[in-house]
Amino acid sequence: MTVRTRFAPSPTGHLHVGNIRAALHNWLWAQRSGGQFWLRIDDTDAERSEERFVDAIRADLAWLGLVPDGEERQSARFALYEARFEALRAAGRVYPAYETSQELDLKRKIAAGRGLPPIYDRAALALSDSDRAALEAEGVRPHWRFKLDHETPIMWDDLIRGPQKFDAATMSDPVIRRADGSWLYMLPSAIDDAEMGITHVVRGEDHVSNTALQLQMFDAMGVPAPAFAHEALLTGAEGKLSKRLGSLGVAHFRESGIEPEAVRALLARIGTSLPVEPLVETQALVESFDFARFGRAPARFDEAELSGLNAKIVHQLAFAQVADRLPAGMGEAEWAAVRPNLTTVAEAADWWRVIEGPITAERDPADADFLASAARLTNVIAWDADPWHALTAALKQETGRSGKALFLPLRRALTGLDHGPDMKALLPLIGQDRARERLAG
Repeated sequence: MTVRTRFAPSPTGHLHVGNIRAALHNWLWAQRSGGQFWLRIDDTDAERSEERFVDAIRADLAWLGLVPDGEERQSARFALYEARFEALRAAGRVYPAYETSQELDLKRKIAAGRGLPPIYDRAALALSDSDRAALEAEGVRPHWRFKLDHETPIMWDDLIRGPQKFDAATMSDPVIRRADGSWLYMLPSAIDDAEMGITHVVRGEDHVSNTALQLQMFDAMGVPAPAFAHEALLTGAEGKLSKRLGSLGVAHFRESGIEPEAVRALLARIGTSLPVEPLVETQALVESFDFARFGRAPARFDEAELSGLNAKIVHQLAFAQVADRLPAGMGEAEWAAVRPNLTTVAEAADWWRVIEGPITAERDPADADFLASAARLTNVIAWDADPWHALTAALKQETGRSGKALFLPLRRALTGLDHGPDMKALLPLIGQDRARERLAG
């Protein structure tokens, strides 16, 4: 069996961090199994779906390095849904219901007042042909429900949650089609999973009850169901479900200078027993991906943790990986010198300005003679090897200064800052002429 997973977003908005995590885990499982990862655009909601969001979904996946092996769109598959729908209708597994939304809401309130669960009472099944004809003559158009088998327990072995069991008699027959003929999520998704040969579905635990319903749909269609893995939902840093998580997406990460490698490294591991590590290459994430390592507790997403991880990722990036994002003229030597001090690649521009100048440096009048000596010594020391240590050694011998009194005034005069990259690497990049000019003030 060839493993085939899918990521099935609705193009009604931008992907958020929860969507991205689901996409990543489906992709990782396909990679781990030598299988395929498909993108399915669930655009049955014509009013809310927008082509710009389809383009954004593709671009976001590309930025993350999650390249699909194929793509389907539900809007191109309506004939398939219609055929399956008619077959289920002929088999008695789909039936029309005529209650309005207000009537259904009243039924739920009455049930709640009696201390009963809000389960649909199947009143539509008691209607005769003449009852239905009369309603339709009045202009009432039916919505359509899938008839659950109340006699058969719904059971499956979830790859994360373990054995699951639902009693269909405690669940409402789900609405699968609206009165205007448009489709709801449940049935088209099951049809597509069957027709596309999807073998594994990784999604959030908020879909567990949907899976129970869809398993009966697979059975009613006479097709095998995929294996399901329902992972714990993401929570914010405070440990609670957070609305902010719904606004965090690729655009936010890119604007914040977060690398796709950092997003992958964090989302692949949070919620599992494995440590989050600054892994640049995906192969290690692929090889360690295992549903058995997923926990049941909510997975905590912390932007501060992502930022710290991002810095560690940036420190590993080769010049070729970032060259197109660096300031014009900044080369491999400059990148290697400033990289250990960066938290984002964009910060390299700040250090490029330190190297190229001009800079503004605060100078202690007490250091005037010391810096004058340093400026003079730039003409004496060798610049072809290690000019920083040559300069500080000559200054120490000439002035008697050492430690902070030796190094800090030099760093301030040369860079305008009290901290930064190793001056051994930075001074050759500043160069003899600029160094002499800055030291001389």
